[in-house]
Amino acid sequence: MTEEQEAITDISDLSGVGPITAGKLKAAGFDSVEAIAVAPVRELVEKASLESSVAHKIVKAARETIHTDFVTAKQLWEKRKDLKRLNLGSSNLDTLLGGGLETQAITEFVGEFGTGKSQICMTASIRTQLPEDKGGLNGKVLFIDTEGTFATQRVYQIAQAAGHDPEKILEGIIYSRVYNSDHQILSVDHAFKVCQEENIKLMIVDSVMSHFRGEYIGRESLAERQQRLNSHLHKLAESHKH
Repeated sequence: MTEEQEAITDISDLSGVGPITAGKLKAAGFDSVEAIAVAPVRELVEKASLESSVAHKIVKAARETIHTDFVTAKQLWEKRKDLKRLNLGSSNLDTLLGGGLETQAITEFVGEFGTGKSQICMTASIRTQLPEDKGGLNGKVLFIDTEGTFATQRVYQIAQAAGHDPEKILEGIIYSRVYNSDHQILSVDHAFKVCQEENIKLMIVDSVMSHFRGEYIGRESLAERQQRLNSHLHKLAESHKH
């Protein structure tokens, strides 16, 4: 890797990316070199309306700027021991989760309607903002709401009851209401930039499956649904690195 390649931090500096192409990429959510480097070429073709040859060139240029680390299993073990956990304020739930929500990972809550999944998400939105010595992560939250279940008044009540400044807590939650699976995918694509700019330490999608389940009905659409959902989950997993 050359020093010139290492110095590239803006997508406009990548080979093959002029002002018009940069605009298309940013509009599609690919606003960093890292986001382009990990993106499948077909996504740049579909979402940024690029020619396949141009997309291949841009992705290749982005990947050449990314330094790939190889580590021993022991180094990986030491790194995992240092992972932080978000305390949810319930000893039983935290014990079930092995000490709380693990950072740099996806945690899925599954249950029937009314079992408290959204309640846990709203509680996590509050506790993420607490200092680390109080079980929090000292950062903001990105909340992607697919079903309209996020209730500001409930967050306010929970925060106030716990002795926190409720208005400050609400200020620390970046909210997006999405209305279909395409909108949901686009919101996560744009999450890379928001996470960098807003010190996001927790991203919540409540719920990740509802739109996909409602829009892809029947066995004939199962393969397409699973393909799109798999890509979406990979994006969610990747977002914690940015």
